[in-house]
Amino acid sequence: MLNSIHLQGRLTADPELRRTTTGFAVLDFSIAVEENRIIGGERKTNFFRCTAWRKKAEFIAASFSKGDPILISGTLRNNIYTDKNNVKHYREIVVVEDVYFCGAKSNVGRQKDFDRALEDEYDIPFVEDEDDINQEDDIDEKIR
Repeated sequence: MLNSIHLQGRLTADPELRRTTTGFAVLDFSIAVEENRIIGGERKTNFFRCTAWRKKAEFIAASFSKGDPILISGTLRNNIYTDKNNVKHYREIVVVEDVYFCGAKSNVGRQKDFDRALEDEYDIPFVEDEDDINQEDDIDEKIR
């Protein structure tokens, strides 16, 4: 089976890094991606929720801000939850595995620094213990 997604867009807000109770860095953010088609004289834009963990989360938080172009690769994850009224909700999230600068040539050096930092760390992009999964669900509930 194949679960792979690649998106190039712009951050919709300044990233805000947080930590789980076990100390892992996690970053939830969204990107706006324009489609090639034009409807009513305007380009259609889609918005994607993304989650990055550990070094990738720290890198994005330190290197990007609202409106910056970004290229991400990852996997698509379904989040299913039931609200207080017992209604089921479904939400897709891109779990970031790779992140790249796109746009200004001045970012090339920062990208190389990030790539070298990842080589030194055994970084699995989406491995959590049960406490982290539960904490993520609790945080999602508070956001809604």
